[in-house]
Amino acid sequence: MSLAVSPLAPTDVPEMPAIAGVRLATAAAGIRYKGRTDVLLALMDKGTTVAGVFTQSKCPSAPVDWCRAKLGRGIARALVVNSGNANAFTGKTGRQSTSLTASIAARAAGCSLNEVFLASTGVIGEPLDASKFNGVLDTLAETAAPGDWMAAAKAIMTTDTFPKVATATVKLGKAKVTINGMAKGSGMIAPDMATMLAFVFTDAPLSAGALQSLLKSGVEDTFNAVTVDGDTSTSDTLLAFATGAASAAGAPKISRASDPRLKAFARAFHAVLADLAEQIARDGEGARKLIEIVVDGATTKKSARKIAMSVANSPLVKTAIAGEDANWGRVVMAVGKAGEPANRDKLSISFNGIRVARNGARDPSYDEAEVSAAMKNPKIQIKIALGLGKGRDRVLTCDLTKEYVAINGDYRS
Repeated sequence: MSLAVSPLAPTDVPEMPAIAGVRLATAAAGIRYKGRTDVLLALMDKGTTVAGVFTQSKCPSAPVDWCRAKLGRGIARALVVNSGNANAFTGKTGRQSTSLTASIAARAAGCSLNEVFLASTGVIGEPLDASKFNGVLDTLAETAAPGDWMAAAKAIMTTDTFPKVATATVKLGKAKVTINGMAKGSGMIAPDMATMLAFVFTDAPLSAGALQSLLKSGVEDTFNAVTVDGDTSTSDTLLAFATGAASAAGAPKISRASDPRLKAFARAFHAVLADLAEQIARDGEGARKLIEIVVDGATTKKSARKIAMSVANSPLVKTAIAGEDANWGRVVMAVGKAGEPANRDKLSISFNGIRVARNGARDPSYDEAEVSAAMKNPKIQIKIALGLGKGRDRVLTCDLTKEYVAINGDYRS
């Protein structure tokens, strides 16, 4: 499936530095796609810690089950990611595929099965032929090298139109540490941990517990605040790896996320997650508009989130934005159906800073031409003021276009 690059794709792609203790390699294993890479192998040095959060779907993929079972040990040496087949809803065959893939990877990496992590993305319900990894992973282990993060990000794409990467450099103690992340996701995107697949690597010396705390808190206002179509994938996986290599340069070993020395790192880590999450919203299937929904004046932050998500997931709101129509009536509808405290007569709504509705009615200064011009922007902010309390939240989504229907109507054929 060849798709034009999203018009919302970032214009500036960062230079991705190497991270000590991480080596990458990609290959075309012929899982589903022809003539493109579809498998990634990441190798980590001994001592690497791992953390993860996963889909809340009650029908998780076999790789999600595998990772959950291995995560408690907190150590990792290898990550295998394939695109084209999600290895989800594949029963006993799927479990056998994960075991075979992990066995091949462990042999290639020279580590134990418990140190191998897996992720798969693509079509649900089709068996994954893990024998295709035979030989391929051995070659990748031999050729893996620090560096090509863009190639790695491309290998895990499905309906994505551009690879998604982010990086940050920050001081930990007196040493410089690096955080690199990559993600994939374009459709079947709704928050319930993280969104689709994302992998973050750092050379900071963090315990598995500290890394897990950072990850769990970090997803709440990043990946969990993004939706494309309201559908939560069976395969959502976000894994973070810390090699600890920066300890050789004097970075202190951190065992608790509450350690005050970790404050700057935590901010940078959060920024990488936020960057990747926004790129997923920008690459929503068929998207032409990035939509930011800000709700304030709610009774609580949790209430604000539910209202924002009700608006973000409304097909009527999303199609109005696609048509560049500031249809605040649809926003009112989505606020009202959220099941959260709201007072119609206190409600105000703005599009890109232009107030269109106030105190439960159309704003007296409403100017159709002004609003129509604003709706042509590639980024649209919908601000909803409830006037009930101090609760505030923000979520990202995209518009719903004919291209979304075309992509998903033809996904398996």
